[in-house]
Amino acid sequence: MANQEKWYFKTWALVVSFLLVGPFMLPLVWSNSSFSIRVKITITACIIIATILLSSLFVYTLKLLGNSYKEMLQ
Repeated sequence: MANQEKWYFKTWALVVSFLLVGPFMLPLVWSNSSFSIRVKITITACIIIATILLSSLFVYTLKLLGNSYKEMLQ
């Protein structure tokens, strides 16, 4: 039982934590000893790219909503 992996280091837990807290889950990736340095860098890069893309999409959506709201008021 001493060799059993902690639940928060399992793949499903990392995916769920990314969906819930985004890039704030990166310390879990870097403290996971079962990942090689190459895997950690790859996961980090993917998470950063996904965060940038989702943030850009969010800002774009806010601009569209703002423009729609202005048109409704006129």
